[in-house]
Amino acid sequence: MAKKIFIAATQQNDGKTTISVGLIAALRKRFPRTGFIKPIGQRYLIEQGYKVDEDSVLVEKFFDIKSNIKDMSPIAIEKGFTERFIEKGSDYDYSKSIKDSYEKIAAENDLVIIEGTGHAGVGSVFDLSNATVARLLDANMVLISSGGVGKPIDEIILNKALIDKEGGTLSGVIVNKVLPAKYEKVKRIVTKGLERKDINVFGVLPYQKILAIPTIREIQEEINIEVLYPGDSPDAPAENILIGAMTVRDAIEYLSENTLMIMPGDRSDLIEAICKTHRERLKKRRCMSGIILTGGLMPSRLSLFALEKAKIPTLITKDDTYAIARRVNAVNVKLKPQDTEKIKVIVEMVEKHVDIDKIVENLK
Repeated sequence: MAKKIFIAATQQNDGKTTISVGLIAALRKRFPRTGFIKPIGQRYLIEQGYKVDEDSVLVEKFFDIKSNIKDMSPIAIEKGFTERFIEKGSDYDYSKSIKDSYEKIAAENDLVIIEGTGHAGVGSVFDLSNATVARLLDANMVLISSGGVGKPIDEIILNKALIDKEGGTLSGVIVNKVLPAKYEKVKRIVTKGLERKDINVFGVLPYQKILAIPTIREIQEEINIEVLYPGDSPDAPAENILIGAMTVRDAIEYLSENTLMIMPGDRSDLIEAICKTHRERLKKRRCMSGIILTGGLMPSRLSLFALEKAKIPTLITKDDTYAIARRVNAVNVKLKPQDTEKIKVIVEMVEKHVDIDKIVENLK
């Protein structure tokens, strides 16, 4: 019978998928046949004709898992699902669908990582909270929380109350995204604070800036704007964001590695200067990760030629510069299969800071 572990979080964006990916990589060394299932997903893609949660697609493609993709993501919650469920209910047996898919995954593997959606209570509105699903699959839970001392402890205790009420078991927690400057202090105090509550701490992970930086491809997909030129590196990180509301000389001074410049499409002087600078610096480092042209303004023919020659990924939108800058800053960064550098960082971080032996001891 396959071992299993259910990964949930205390809040959205605490790093649940990040930790799941790191744990799969680490646990595969002990359980070569490690499977994955995300019983309920809220962000889905169309794969093989099915609505499939994007985290299941990420794991399937990156780890080359051979299980049926639909079993890895049995339920995808589409827009309007919750309202329809409350108004009309449903005759479909979602619990059976989840259990059937899990059993197929478990039959093929020695260990199954089960990834929840959000905190322990997410899904309660249609009677399938994370805590409920974990109990349904008879899996112990690991909670991911982020940063600080009092905040993660408070949130973990709140989530644990629901897990206990549902008759589940919290085997331990991982505290994520701790500022490096405060890491040792936070690790010591938060571990002591949670152990006072008889809660295992499996690891405390430092904040990694690279994991919060969106790529040009991700920005394009998340805010849904047109690609003018794909360039040669759509997966380059947009590490530094600049607004092109300055003179050419000043703008060039501000350019640094992996810069995303947002500016009106009629700034031919700035476009051509940036392309020239990018080509000159490319031998040492990538200067420009991308350009977003705003206002629906198409650049001059000379500027278009310069962009093509420089091979800088370029997007274009009718929105104004500041509106797009706000939307870029609000992009929710999600791991993609092509984010190999980020995944490498995650794997190394989990191996270094998470007690895998302790997790294995608490597998059910």
